[in-house]
Amino acid sequence: MSHNYPRLVIAGLKGGSGKTTLSLGLIRALKRKGLKVVPFKKGPDYIDAGWLAGAAEHPCYNLDPFLVGSDRLLSSFITHAEDSDIAIIEGNRGLYDGMDAKGTYSTAEVAKLLRSPVILIVDCTKVTRTVAALILGAQSFDPQLIIRGVVLNQIAGSRHESVIRTSIEKYCGLPVLGAIPRSDSGEFPERHMGLLPHQEHPDTAKAISFVEEVAGRYLDLDGILKIARSVEPLEKSRDELSVTRNELNDKGSASITHHASCVTRHRIKVGVIRDSAFQFYYPENFEELKRCGADIVEISALSGMHLPDIDALYIGGGFPETHAILLADNIRFRDSLRNAIEEGLPVYAECGGLMYLGEGLLLKGRTYPMAGIFPLVFSLEKKPQAHGYSVAEVVKENPFYPEGTILRGHEFHYSKPHNVFEETKGFSYAFRMKRGQGIHGKMDGICYKNVLATYTHLHAFGAREWVEGLIRQAAEFREKKAFLHLRDE
Repeated sequence: MSHNYPRLVIAGLKGGSGKTTLSLGLIRALKRKGLKVVPFKKGPDYIDAGWLAGAAEHPCYNLDPFLVGSDRLLSSFITHAEDSDIAIIEGNRGLYDGMDAKGTYSTAEVAKLLRSPVILIVDCTKVTRTVAALILGAQSFDPQLIIRGVVLNQIAGSRHESVIRTSIEKYCGLPVLGAIPRSDSGEFPERHMGLLPHQEHPDTAKAISFVEEVAGRYLDLDGILKIARSVEPLEKSRDELSVTRNELNDKGSASITHHASCVTRHRIKVGVIRDSAFQFYYPENFEELKRCGADIVEISALSGMHLPDIDALYIGGGFPETHAILLADNIRFRDSLRNAIEEGLPVYAECGGLMYLGEGLLLKGRTYPMAGIFPLVFSLEKKPQAHGYSVAEVVKENPFYPEGTILRGHEFHYSKPHNVFEETKGFSYAFRMKRGQGIHGKMDGICYKNVLATYTHLHAFGAREWVEGLIRQAAEFREKKAFLHLRDE
């Protein structure tokens, strides 16, 4: 069955050209027209995706061919875009920037895979006619790419706009779909990894309202919509990711046999620490856990007094360093977590979650105590300690993965562990990094009892073993609790 799936890729010639601002403004302006907009983010980024989700009032899905593979990326897009009026896909970095000179995994490659038209946003600071030359180069660089329009950004005035607009239309044969004036409003402050997370912005509603106003005033929304709707149909295939809510049985478990290995007989409870300190999660990871029989229980490490009754715990990334005081002060929660881990609770932690499970955070000469599971103290450095895609090989026994498993993920952190060790009693490293840095000496995935913590972020669509391992451990722990309860009665 085919469907048009109206869609657009928003791309730039470089990072920082205004892609996120344009995407956010376009999403809000189209929502104002009464359209259901589903946002997507190319690349492993969480922060831009959080803003896009906030603007759309809908989860933002990740489209990264390195993490999930081309077939699964296409299937995921079709599944999630199916009930939308339009899909807005924000690219990352420059249009053709990928892992190598071939542009592998670039925004352009994703646009071609999705047969999606591209709208380029161009930073026009201190340049006029040369913009047309840059766009003409982008058009001829890969004729298979469908570049359908241009938005000008950082326009200094009417004459500036006129020269650039005329040049593009004459030499490139493309419509200019908007011209956004120079702005120093500072609505989107930046931190380590780009934009400030929307959960921490002092006035998210004001920021999104600002970009909505910009889009409504300076963009040709009807022209943009026309391009999005004049797309080639995409064929919907029935593979392991083409599962909708209607394909779940009445217990919420997947009804297709391909996933039988991770479906449980009974509902299990997977706790997720999700607050302003830990906010980096792919929504697809939650979808896969739910589809395999898990109920998600959201928990706050900042305000929660103790762990609820759960069968496993998932701690994602975030910025625990900006919440160090609150995390350190919540002694009751940290004690509750430690006690549960000693009793065998399965815990999977990524990046910020790894930091939280250490002894403490060293910030400006002061150490803030954390959960104390691993004998590691983390400091924050001025430069990234790891940045980019990663590949980990599972080389030792651990609670979640078979040995020999290859995991494709990404690392991006400024934190650095101290008191590192090769191996010591009760602790081990499960991963050897084939690409990336890991925790220490190209090793990652530190383990203690049923806990595994890693700097590597994973996407469930590209790492089915993660889902299966977490579900399996949760089910086993649930059965153990039930047995102990019966024994004590």
